[in-house]
Amino acid sequence: MEDSRIALPMGTALDRFIKIKQDDFQYASGELSQLLRDIALAGKVVNREMNKAGLINIIGSIGTQNVQGEDQQKLDVLANIRFVRAFTKGQEVCAIISEEDDEVIEIDNHKKYIVAIDPLDGSSNIDVNVSVGTIFSIYRRISPIGSAVEEKDYLQKGIEQVAAGYILYGSSTMLVYTTGHGVNGFTYDPSLGEYLLSHQNMTIPENGSIYSINEGSSLSFDDGVKKYISYCRENNYSGRYIGSLVADFHRNLLKGGIYIYPATNKNPNGKLRLLYECNALAFIVEQAGGKAVDGKKRILEIQPTSLHQRVPFFVGSENMVNKAVFFNENS
Repeated sequence: MEDSRIALPMGTALDRFIKIKQDDFQYASGELSQLLRDIALAGKVVNREMNKAGLINIIGSIGTQNVQGEDQQKLDVLANIRFVRAFTKGQEVCAIISEEDDEVIEIDNHKKYIVAIDPLDGSSNIDVNVSVGTIFSIYRRISPIGSAVEEKDYLQKGIEQVAAGYILYGSSTMLVYTTGHGVNGFTYDPSLGEYLLSHQNMTIPENGSIYSINEGSSLSFDDGVKKYISYCRENNYSGRYIGSLVADFHRNLLKGGIYIYPATNKNPNGKLRLLYECNALAFIVEQAGGKAVDGKKRILEIQPTSLHQRVPFFVGSENMVNKAVFFNENS
């Protein structure tokens, strides 16, 4: 067995990387590795569908709403179908929590893992050819294998995640994930049909000069957030807001910055979902040396109380998040 601590050559295929790194996972027995492969495969399928979306009339709203009351895009539904199908056929998942489904999707009570997923975050941006993404989070069930899945299995704190990641569909398609031993990114090569290691041991700068927030809602922000935005402007930080969470997060991960979706009058508990958006990105950013809070409290320590629970979200470079928390706590 190769030493998993040794840096691997750039361009290493995802399957080989997962196999070599499998022993980093304390329960290593092959199931998690296969589950990550299932996610990668579904990502390839979604990427293919998105690349021809404008040609086969699968952009725009489908005319229905999800459990959050948000208009479902055609590709939201399609991506959800692709990922649920991949998990069902992969046979490593006992249950799925999806943004697009009201309730837990139970698959096989004899399996160990639960997946929480936002199949296509930012899907409304596809109509204008802006980057979007998939966010996923993996937990190990608590209840005995073979029994029905219980609430304690899927309402776990983020610190209990065994893996998390995202797929960014942009100028290139990237899969970024962590199993709690650093963060690695893989770029999809369509000519080979493979994800290849392109960003090894990713780290986020402690400081940055980018702040990402929807300033159009600034009149309804708390005083602490308003003061932090003023601080950013006074220090000549760059305001960069794409409106696709994965894309904004990915840029700040590479360059250093902070992403904020605070509480507002319209969304007093924030807009982003704890289980399948915030927890995953919080796990990734902490593994990369950054920080994620709800304005005061560490995201990964929040006890979920419902499947689609929302929280305010401050995530990014450690010193920038600390400064935002300072303004929040002193306003």
